[in-house]
Amino acid sequence: MRPISLTRYLIEQQREHGHLNADLRLLIEVVARACKAISIAIGKGAIGGVLGSAGSENVQGEVQKKLDVLSNEILLEANEWGGHLAALASEEMDHPHAIPNRYPKGEYLLLFDPLDGSSNIDVNISVGTIFSVLRCPDGVAEPREEDFLQPGARQVAAGYAVYGPNTVLVLTTGHGVASFTLDREVGSFLLSERQMKIPAATREFAINMSNMRHWEPPMRRYIDELLAGKTGPRGKDFNMRWVASMVADVHRILTRGGIFIYPRDAREPDKPGKLRLMYEANPMSFIVEQAGGAATNGHQRLLELQPKALHERVAVFLGSREEVEVATRYHREAAGA
Repeated sequence: MRPISLTRYLIEQQREHGHLNADLRLLIEVVARACKAISIAIGKGAIGGVLGSAGSENVQGEVQKKLDVLSNEILLEANEWGGHLAALASEEMDHPHAIPNRYPKGEYLLLFDPLDGSSNIDVNISVGTIFSVLRCPDGVAEPREEDFLQPGARQVAAGYAVYGPNTVLVLTTGHGVASFTLDREVGSFLLSERQMKIPAATREFAINMSNMRHWEPPMRRYIDELLAGKTGPRGKDFNMRWVASMVADVHRILTRGGIFIYPRDAREPDKPGKLRLMYEANPMSFIVEQAGGAATNGHQRLLELQPKALHERVAVFLGSREEVEVATRYHREAAGA
């Protein structure tokens, strides 16, 4: 049987579920093409002159890598002219990016983290791109920041590309999760798995243990129990895996199970977490839930949170359902819920 292309898969999804109109299909295909361009740039590494710092900071106050800036430009240029978007928003930009007046506008809003885990670029560790698609509110001709502030449950599509030994695109449009592998010889994403599923139980966890001294008591309780292994209250041994690239860590969990945690801690007590709700937590939560997993902020379902700001941060617990439920229960109990 001939391999199934991304385009064919999207058309089949439209025929089967009736939820993918031409503009949404085009949007996903354009993002996929942009990811191919980013993959090529990353693959050139030092010989492409793309490594190292860009000498600038993003809206988060983080030093940008050259590939952060390049990836952001690739996604903007690829998506602004096709007529499928009303506006875009990027983790690397202070405010939404309007569609130039010379181009037609569509009914969707696109949010993206152009290069997740970019601190790993210079040491040749997997990084990725994360994206989220929302509908533009009815009657809005010139979308503003508040038009993007929709709960993650309203996403119509989400996905990520992981740039590793091979480039993989993982996608959901609300009817399960599929993965596609980039065939570099033909330049196309080909279907590699139709229905990805996260095992409900796991023995793996992903967390930055160097921050342990800053964690809240329920977080310490949960990790202490995992570390206690067979002799502890959980009665089994756990392994820790941490790439420090959310895309790579979540892809591992989607492939073989696990729990990914980036909790609130005392380093910045005024912030509820480090990861961005709109650019990272929401799209990854949508994907994880569609694969049978769970995603919370330690207290409630992430996809139900009402965003208050475009660059809002949040604590993240996602992956295998059983472990997410245990960690969330500990936090709720500590809060008296």
